[in-house]
Amino acid sequence: MRRGVRWSRPPVHRRPLLPQCSTTRQPYATSALSPSEFNSLLNAITNNGCSRCASQAHAQIVKNGLVSVPFLHHGLMNMYAKCGLLEEGFLIFHGADCNDVISWTTIITALCQSSRPLEALSFFCTMRQTSVSPNHYTFSAILPACADIGALPCGWQLHSLIHKSGFASDIFVASALIGMYSRLMDLEDAHKVFVEMPERSIVSWNTMIVGYNHSCMYGEAFELFYGMLKEGIMPDQVGLSSVFSACASARCLTFGIQVHVLVLKLGLEYLAYVRNAIIDMYSKCGSSEDAMMLFGCNASFRDIVTWNVMMMGWAESEKFEETCKYFWMMRDNGIVADEVSLSTVLHACASLAALDQGTVIHNLIIKSGFAYNACVRSSLTTFYAKCGSLSDAYLVFNETMDRNVIIWTSMISACQLHGLGYEVIKLFNQMVFEGIKPDYVTYVCVLSACSHNGLVEEGLHYFRSMTKEHGLRPGYEHYSCVVDLLGRDGQLVEARRFIESMPMQPDASVWGALLAACRNFGNVEIAKEVAERLFEIEPYNSGNYVLLANIYMSKGMLKQADEVRKLMKENGVKKETACSWIEARNITYVFTAYDKSHTRSSEIYEMIQMLVDLVKPKGYAADKQCAVNDVGDDSKEKSLWYHSEKLALAFGLLTIPDGAPIRIKKNLRICGDCHTFMKLISESLEREIIIRDINRFHRFSSGICSCKDFW
Repeated sequence: MRRGVRWSRPPVHRRPLLPQCSTTRQPYATSALSPSEFNSLLNAITNNGCSRCASQAHAQIVKNGLVSVPFLHHGLMNMYAKCGLLEEGFLIFHGADCNDVISWTTIITALCQSSRPLEALSFFCTMRQTSVSPNHYTFSAILPACADIGALPCGWQLHSLIHKSGFASDIFVASALIGMYSRLMDLEDAHKVFVEMPERSIVSWNTMIVGYNHSCMYGEAFELFYGMLKEGIMPDQVGLSSVFSACASARCLTFGIQVHVLVLKLGLEYLAYVRNAIIDMYSKCGSSEDAMMLFGCNASFRDIVTWNVMMMGWAESEKFEETCKYFWMMRDNGIVADEVSLSTVLHACASLAALDQGTVIHNLIIKSGFAYNACVRSSLTTFYAKCGSLSDAYLVFNETMDRNVIIWTSMISACQLHGLGYEVIKLFNQMVFEGIKPDYVTYVCVLSACSHNGLVEEGLHYFRSMTKEHGLRPGYEHYSCVVDLLGRDGQLVEARRFIESMPMQPDASVWGALLAACRNFGNVEIAKEVAERLFEIEPYNSGNYVLLANIYMSKGMLKQADEVRKLMKENGVKKETACSWIEARNITYVFTAYDKSHTRSSEIYEMIQMLVDLVKPKGYAADKQCAVNDVGDDSKEKSLWYHSEKLALAFGLLTIPDGAPIRIKKNLRICGDCHTFMKLISESLEREIIIRDINRFHRFSSGICSCKDFW
């Protein structure tokens, strides 16, 4: 052995008490921590959300006998709540001999943030029974629970208690009150609280602006924003984004540009939240060039929200091809689609009736793990329904385990589009039986289904049940459906009385439903009165002029019909061009009347002639009332042969494999002549033809249409 060499004992590496993750790398993570150091550790774990670290830190606090230290007691409850371990937080709360207001507030806050508002309100009531008085933090925490459950009376009671407790002037409590009233659509009380505030923070202003925006009171939102600037308060990204959203919804481009200039002056254009809101505003206000310019200038800053905003802008502008184009561009740029992207592109595919492209998106949804996302499944249901594949829509619906009101409404809407009135009622009753409360849109679908299927008594029952059973206030769409319901049944006088009994001024949709009913029953007197009202409300809607002229024509009142057309011309109103489109081999082809732009036009017109020759022996006679009126009788008949849906049908027969359904979409209502023609073709060729017009689906098979000639 060598002398002079002293062997030392190797160092002992003790296992740390806490794992060395980002929350526990502090050198003080040992058993000798002080209460303040433990508090810092709890805050770090709370921010990181490490549940394993949470339990280990709790064990060390117990081991060191510090669990009774008040701020550690509060910190443990808060840590467990933020780490998603609320039940452990409850154990700490119930294990204490006496809980103070901070402990109660911590649990109430955690329950609200965990979407358990009823339990939060129950805890609040229990707290008061134990003689613990709530403070301003408690009130700020509990008020959102009232909005979550839609309990306005509960909110009033809390507001009264706030006054009694002396917290009405507290800036945090007042802001929470404004937020609660705004979410409950009680903007009058929200504004009253706002006005009575002795001091307002930026949060107060933002909450009020957001409330007006969500309640579609865009003018008030603009006025309040201007008032905030006058008081010298500079907006932040929340307020600016809300104002841009209001500009987008109100289609107020001028004000939006002014706010954009303010953003540039404040130097806030670099904020992603604001930048995306500006792009959204321009795209929804029809200024696509400006939206594209901003989108192009910020290539390096584009995130998923930026792409979604562009796609949604195109979709709202009904430029659905661009929506699909931007979706695939986003994919090419390496951005992974989220539920908003997928729902938006499915909406575009549904609007285009692009079944093949939508099926590719469906495959992508399955691969990307969004197959069971509620929003995406709802969009899939609607997509398949609008593409005429009701069986696939039902398949998606039946595979959905946790059905919310959105997926139920999507399926109800799908059946309504396909004219299945009794199926709609069956689904609605099943939804209510399962404890799902119908919403505004659900009732629109149900009432529309009753209207299109002649279910008068059922429709009136459901209209009354909106308020009596579910506390919903009927809107213009609901009143329009009831007018249509009565009008289709020939009860035109009752329909007019119903309009006169409305609690608000009827809009164009309500009067339009009555005018359509006048067309069905040839009531010239009421039609003239209703049309005059519509000319005042929407003077540039060509449909109203055309409908009145057609009513006059059907009664042989040619002079009056010419006067309507003359008025239409004087007002500069142009009739919307009818067009139909069909998808073949992943390409969408669009046709207009007399269209000869297609490379196979000669074959298409030969097919039309063959089809006419085929159905004439079966009783087809052209309905000349559906033809243009400034040509002779012989030309009228031939003009009917070349309507856009007939050209699309001929092209489909040439390109789509035998036996496969032919799916056509039309931007206007299918005329009576084409409707009869399609029925006869479906019988003669033993081919299923599905046409989706602006109102509904028509499934032609064996000479019968799913609408039962009631559309």
